[in-house]
Amino acid sequence: MHNGIKEIAIRVKELRELNEISAAEMAAAIDMSEQLYLAFEAGQEDISASSLYEVAQKLGVDLALLLTGDMPRMSSFSVTRKGKGVAVERRRQYQYQALAANFTNKKAEPFVVTVQPKPEGVQPSLNQHPGQEMNYMLEGRMKIFICGNELVLEEGDSIFYDSSNPHGMLAMDGKAAKFIAIIM
Repeated sequence: MHNGIKEIAIRVKELRELNEISAAEMAAAIDMSEQLYLAFEAGQEDISASSLYEVAQKLGVDLALLLTGDMPRMSSFSVTRKGKGVAVERRRQYQYQALAANFTNKKAEPFVVTVQPKPEGVQPSLNQHPGQEMNYMLEGRMKIFICGNELVLEEGDSIFYDSSNPHGMLAMDGKAAKFIAIIM
């Protein structure tokens, strides 16, 4: 398991215990089995960025604290230079780069997400989380699976959806797809 995932898991467990929230309560809050949640806290399993966002909300902290160990300090604006966002190595199928990790009291979490291509015929794993999400395609082509639909998005296309519905993405044409995701 990646060291960053273990570090995040340690921070989550410490904050959960400080807030006197049981593992069962946290698992229920993010709609996950207690067994999988405990494996995450032990650094043995990974969870999605959206689930980690929910954990941060339950703990009453900014996602950046869980990701980096530092509290965001910017309150008027925060600039993230090209390629310099906080890398969020979450799931193998997606690579996230946080775009506003240093901004405090955010109303949404913006990321650049890269989806690597998979072999033909492989289906995406579906994620779901409370709230809404917007995806804006930066490069490549991607198929998004949502509400029984398969939609193809190309550079410049966007989609806004209720992220409590199961959704997943696949890069197309054997090339990576890159998009901005804003989770609200």
